[in-house]
Amino acid sequence: MHAVSRYLWHWLTAVNEHSLHSPFLYNLYTKTIKRKAIHEDFNAIEQVREGLIRSKKKINVVQLGANSRVNNEQVRPIAAIARKGITSRSVNKLLFNLIHDFNCSNIIELGTALGVNTMYMAANPKVDVHSFEGCPNTAAIAQDNFSKLGYTNIDLIIGNIDDTLPEFIHQSIRKIDLVFMDANHKKAPTLNYFNLLLKLCHNNSLIVVDDIYWSAEMTLAWEELKSHPRVTTSVDLYELGILFFRPELERAHFKLMY
Repeated sequence: MHAVSRYLWHWLTAVNEHSLHSPFLYNLYTKTIKRKAIHEDFNAIEQVREGLIRSKKKINVVQLGANSRVNNEQVRPIAAIARKGITSRSVNKLLFNLIHDFNCSNIIELGTALGVNTMYMAANPKVDVHSFEGCPNTAAIAQDNFSKLGYTNIDLIIGNIDDTLPEFIHQSIRKIDLVFMDANHKKAPTLNYFNLLLKLCHNNSLIVVDDIYWSAEMTLAWEELKSHPRVTTSVDLYELGILFFRPELERAHFKLMY
């Protein structure tokens, strides 16, 4: 009910490009968010998605974050995970556009799942994607998909993100250009990951938070994130939120039609 009520409120209050006076936000919306991404790898990735949806296999899912809204069973059909548990095509393509338009090269993804979204981000050959997944069984399927399509620019990090992310950040010598957070859909871990990731963020970094209206708890997390002192501008697309740290931007929060 929370997600439905927030969707209705978003639909009533979101604006389009005609209400955007900031040149940065206008270009972001018209040229990046609304642009239909095209890349030669997309058809192959979608064939992987369709294969997962048709799969008859089941796997034992290690659930470390918030429970699924669809299926909380430990043993789940791969097809069900592919239909409901991985990022939509529209979000896949938006992330590809953001990476391209903002010249991102060092990417972090929290929540690999079956690897479809990871491959969309890695379709840009100039990037390195570090993808974190807590469940070794879904990670194994993702790695198999990466190998089949020949992706060598994906670093798959398996284990509890509460442990693997701090270790990665401690050892990293590169700044992060874009983060996609789609792992633990609870407030405290989401805020903790954000604060850890800030150590590697620069002024032009983007942090994209998926499922900001998943639950009342996730919405509270989103409200706290966008009010963080380092965040200058936030964009709410209902499915996800985007956080910017650019000091030249006005401190403002936008709810846009998507």
